[in-house]
Amino acid sequence: MALKRPQRMLETFSMASMTDIVFLLLVFFMVTSSFVFPTALEIDLPQGSQQTPLKPSTRVFVDAEGNYYVAAPDADPVPVPRDSLTIFFANIAPVDSLGAVAVYADTATAYGKIVELLNLGAQDSIKMVLATKPSSPQSPAENK
Repeated sequence: MALKRPQRMLETFSMASMTDIVFLLLVFFMVTSSFVFPTALEIDLPQGSQQTPLKPSTRVFVDAEGNYYVAAPDADPVPVPRDSLTIFFANIAPVDSLGAVAVYADTATAYGKIVELLNLGAQDSIKMVLATKPSSPQSPAENK
């Protein structure tokens, strides 16, 4: 009479189900991250035909209502009253190696607010770069 030998249990742990769970979590986070909207300012930049190679990391924003916001390198914009902009410009040189500031002004911003901001920077000998979005290529009908 032939007796069956008992089956041996494997001492290893199967990782197949674990990789399935990791893959499903990855897909879940990729899909849900597309629903997250950044908390940035809504600034509609004017179009410009020329772009400067100078990219300062320190930024000043002027929204359509004329409110000022400043953002140091790797920081979110914070609202700043006009009187505090001179203090901000005085501390630019240690923070930014270029010693320059990028100005992001909305197209609806009053021209006087932009000139006021540029004058404040000029008082402290700060280079100011006015940010624009690249102009879209014109169709042949628009060139006529």
